Amino acid sequence: MLASVLLLTGCAQSVDPIERLGRKAAEEVHPHGPGPDQAYRRWGLTEPLARPPLHPADPLALSPQAGGRALPRVVDHVPTHDRVVFLTYDDGAEKDPRFVDMVRELRLPVSMFLTDSIVGPDYGHFARLHGLGAGIQNHTLDHRALSGLPYAGQRAEICGQQNRLRSRLGVHPRLFRPPYGSYDPTTLRAAAHCGIATIVLWRAAMTPADLVYTHGEHHLRPGDIILVGPDETTGPSLRERTAQVLRRVQQRGLTVGRLEDYL
Repeated sequence: MLASVLLLTGCAQSVDPIERLGRKAAEEVHPHGPGPDQAYRRWGLTEPLARPPLHPADPLALSPQAGGRALPRVVDHVPTHDRVVFLTYDDGAEKDPRFVDMVRELRLPVSMFLTDSIVGPDYGHFARLHGLGAGIQNHTLDHRALSGLPYAGQRAEICGQQNRLRSRLGVHPRLFRPPYGSYDPTTLRAAAHCGIATIVLWRAAMTPADLVYTHGEHHLRPGDIILVGPDETTGPSLRERTAQVLRRVQQRGLTVGRLEDYL
C-alpha cells in the first residue's frame, strides 16, 4: 500500500528507504497538532501547567453515627502537603466542546458535579470528559436547596441522581455537593444512605471578576477546593474562567490535582 502511494506521488524512486523510515519515526515522536509543551499557550497560559505529584488514594476518615452508620465528612479543603488545588464545576449547563479540548490538551484534572434536570438529555458531553479522566459526581436530581427538607425528600434527590449517573454514565459517585452549599444533619444521613463518602464544598470560587474566598486567607493554599461556578451572566466563557483560575494557581506556585485521588 505504501509503495502504491509513493508511486502515485512520483517519489517512489527518489527517497531512500532509510530516509523514509527516519521520517516515519520522527512523525511518531512529533505528532501533528500542538504538543503538551505548546498547548498551554492556546489556552491563555504563559507557562505549562506543572504535573501533579503521584499520590495514592487515601480517603479521609468518616465520622461514625450513633446508630453505627458512617456519616460523610464535609470538606472545603483537603489537608495535604502537596502543592495542589482542585477544580470543581457544578450543574452541567455549559457544554462547550472546546472545554473538552482544553481538558484533553492540558491533561487537566477536573471534577463535575452534575444535576440531572440541568444536564438534560445531553450526558454525552460529560461522557467525553469522563473518558479523559474527569470525575463525575452528584449534585442532586433537581437542584433543590436541601437544608430543612424531610429525610425522604433529601434521599430522593441524592439517591435519584446516584441512580441516574449510574444508568447514563456507568459511574458510582462517592462525592456529593449540595446545591448552594445548603445542607443539614438530615443531609448527612440521606447522603450516607445513598453511598456518599464525602460532601464537598469549596473554599474559593471563581466569579466573573476574580476568585473570592468563603473564609480564611484571601489567596490560594495547597489543598483548596475551587468552584468554577456556572456563568449566570454574559461574562467570560467556561474556558476563559478556567484559564483565569489556572493563572492564579500558577502565580501561587501551585498546580491542579485530581480531587478523587485525595478523597
